[in-house]
Amino acid sequence: MSRQKIDMLHGSIVDKLLLFALPLAATGMLQQLFNAADVAVVGRFVGPNAMAAVGSNSAIIGLLVNGFVGISLGANVVISRYTGQGNAEGIAKGVHTSVLFSLIGGVVITLLGELIAPALLGVMSVPDEVFPMALAYLRVYLLGMPVIFLYNFESAIFRSQGDTKTPLICLVISGVLNVFLNLFFVCVVGMAADGVATATVLSNLVSSALLFVLLRRRNDLIHLEISRLRIHRDVLSGIVRIGLPAGLQSMVFSLSNMCIQSAINSLGADVMAASSAAFNIEILAYYLINSFGQACTTFVGQNYGAENIPRCRKVTRISLIMDVGVTLVASFGILALGRPLLGIFTGDPQIVSLGMIRLRFILAAEAVNAVMEIMSGAMRGYGYSLVPAVLTFVGVCGIRIGWVYTAFKVSGTFFTLMMVYPVSWVATAAALVFAYLHYMRTHHLQQGQADAA
Repeated sequence: MSRQKIDMLHGSIVDKLLLFALPLAATGMLQQLFNAADVAVVGRFVGPNAMAAVGSNSAIIGLLVNGFVGISLGANVVISRYTGQGNAEGIAKGVHTSVLFSLIGGVVITLLGELIAPALLGVMSVPDEVFPMALAYLRVYLLGMPVIFLYNFESAIFRSQGDTKTPLICLVISGVLNVFLNLFFVCVVGMAADGVATATVLSNLVSSALLFVLLRRRNDLIHLEISRLRIHRDVLSGIVRIGLPAGLQSMVFSLSNMCIQSAINSLGADVMAASSAAFNIEILAYYLINSFGQACTTFVGQNYGAENIPRCRKVTRISLIMDVGVTLVASFGILALGRPLLGIFTGDPQIVSLGMIRLRFILAAEAVNAVMEIMSGAMRGYGYSLVPAVLTFVGVCGIRIGWVYTAFKVSGTFFTLMMVYPVSWVATAAALVFAYLHYMRTHHLQQGQADAA
């Protein structure tokens, strides 16, 4: 496993960013492909209502999961900094605090989620004919929150050391299992949306267990000892201080998407199904974007811990160029294949046409999203996490909710609703660029000053 580590503190940057980001992107893409298998299986073997039931939960599940995934970035940054400082005790505390905190948090979210599941779906305006299956899917999915959170925090631990391949390998194993379990529960057992949720929970249990065993078997600084599992307040404070704003930033996207999903639900089952299918395609480009953002966070975090500010700046600049370039190629490539890809989920030409509306609006503007991710990622690496969260809340959540209750309310069309994505991205990206430049000036991190120091 030590061969998987990347030296982020010395040498070239471009190749190491690729070595870090591409397995991370592949992890996200595979995770989404396995989630897309849920939609495809119920869409083909159960029907449009079951497909809509799974899709209608995406915003809710994103809200719950993304909050803790964002907090796991705090663990990534904290452990990365300790690594840059060569602080072995700090790394050990970070590992054991992260694992225990993820389990406790997962249990809490499961209990709260089960209590308010019907109310959440009610807020989403899920149609009556879809509601029972959507509720069954959500209740089963919530049972898996502890292992889902555990996997993400374990992955953050590996990534803090520059190892993105190990979480990918474990995900491939559990993902293949997920596809087979989907078919088993739906086609053999005769279950519907709850069947694919059960498959998802079991496969996540496998991936988190594999990473847990690998951490136990490590013989380096991130070795996990069950007897040492405890919450270290100083470490948890650092994780929460950096990770909570990042989690809130992710939740802001989910909150705004819940508002948009509610508007989509009001347009009927066909639009719900089309949006669900399109989302499972467009999200592949986002995982590329996000992987470079997380790479930027981790590289900046380690180098900031080592007090190498010029290298932090160089990492940010290279990450931005690479992320925008890769995103443009991927987005327009996926868009060119949009209709065949949508056809995997449904044979209904009307649903495919509706799905293309969403793909065109989102994929054509994904490069702007890449700017947002790198600016936010770099500031998180410095530990400056609150301002990006606030700007995202105002720029994304504020604009999208306002759009739903103004522009969409007037026209009531899917076309108008989808316009909110590029509009909110452009406004937020501009604000984040300004905040990053202001931070660098305020903290005397301009290139000339850093070189002089």
